[in-house]
Amino acid sequence: MTTEVSEPLFDARPAARPFPQAPAAAPAPRLAPERLRDAVVGGAGAVALLWGLQAEPSARLDAVFATGAHLTGLLAGYGVLVMLFLMARVPAVEHGVGADRLARWHALGGRYVLGLVGAHAVLALCGYAVHTRTDLVTATLGLLSYPALAAATAGTVLLVAVGVTSARAARRRLRHETWRAVHLFSHLAAALGFVHQLAGPDLAGSLLAVWGWSMAHATVAVLLVWYRIVVPVRQALRHTLRVTEVRAEGRDVVSVTIRGTGLERLCAEPGQFFRWRFLTRRLWRTALPFSLSAPVHDDTLRITVKALGDHTRRIRRLRPGTRVLATGPFGALTAHRRTRRKVLLLAGGVGITPMRALFETLPGGPGDVTLLYRASDAEGLVLREELERIACRRQAALHYLLGPSDASFDPLAPQALRNLVPDLAAHDVYLCGPPAMARAATDALVRAGVPARRIHSEDFSHD
Repeated sequence: MTTEVSEPLFDARPAARPFPQAPAAAPAPRLAPERLRDAVVGGAGAVALLWGLQAEPSARLDAVFATGAHLTGLLAGYGVLVMLFLMARVPAVEHGVGADRLARWHALGGRYVLGLVGAHAVLALCGYAVHTRTDLVTATLGLLSYPALAAATAGTVLLVAVGVTSARAARRRLRHETWRAVHLFSHLAAALGFVHQLAGPDLAGSLLAVWGWSMAHATVAVLLVWYRIVVPVRQALRHTLRVTEVRAEGRDVVSVTIRGTGLERLCAEPGQFFRWRFLTRRLWRTALPFSLSAPVHDDTLRITVKALGDHTRRIRRLRPGTRVLATGPFGALTAHRRTRRKVLLLAGGVGITPMRALFETLPGGPGDVTLLYRASDAEGLVLREELERIACRRQAALHYLLGPSDASFDPLAPQALRNLVPDLAAHDVYLCGPPAMARAATDALVRAGVPARRIHSEDFSHD
């Protein structure tokens, strides 16, 4: 089968009357990624300064080991706090940084934290062994006799378990529920580490340091409880979501319509996603992230799901009336990222879902919005009739890029993209699709002249 690049179904020619602009809404608070990164780095600098103000230079070997242990221990404790904050689902952070970027930062930071914890343990053990003039085994037993150090050891074991189960090779073999259960132990590990840190010489000697460290931990704990427990429960009680329809959309794809009350309070934007928990025997334990495939309208939400694993296959068997718990909205793939008048929406497979919502709602006149939809064949096109109605109404360009991924002609090659969108470099690009397609498309867009900062995407793998 040869790759097919369709002609635009609707050619975007300038018209006398522009597409009506969306009414201005009060902007939701958003924390820019650069500001969050700077704040995290600044906090690490403050921790290092705290260590430096109390460090006593010495050439003795045990003092050198102890000084290194103090610095790595403080940075490890701070790192754990940052990891928990990144996953607290604070709306300003989620909407500004993006949930996928937060997840990547969390995973990368976890590696640094484990390295710092390991370095702290080795340096502290060596320092104690040198100071007491004993071997490492005797020194280990001696350290474990201190309650605060025993707590730290238990916390370290829990962190290592979380890290091992989060490794890519291990996670492929674990059920999502098992991985989540093990991951929850990171909260207990943080609490045990906090007990150890308060007893350490870097904090115990300063009332101000103890107060500041305690306030930082209390703040993160409150954010976790509020946004991970209180807000979801409040949403469930307030909106009373239920499935109203499950409709087949194509090959192994269904749309699920969910109705509730007062959904305007969610302030959900096109391009965002929720974590959905369907209260059936097989699905209630897992919160599944799916984007809205249509704007919120008349207290109705809609998602469109492709069967890719056990959980997504079970969604096809949902019945009207099924209760639903939804937390969110999350994600930064929204109109606020737009910096140019012209926008290209690039979707692959079921990645069309957030693009379809944006295609309908992004403000602009004829010719300002273009949608490219990549699929292996015509049967793989999801929501096709809706896309064509939107394109007709908006006088927007819509192209279907059909063909196998291993075909000789690549419709996502830089020159092919420029042929379809001649002024491509002047566009903002919103991208959603399978990971391999998204990586290839991003590389092609950059080589075609689109600055990386104007390529907006979020990537998640659904079971």
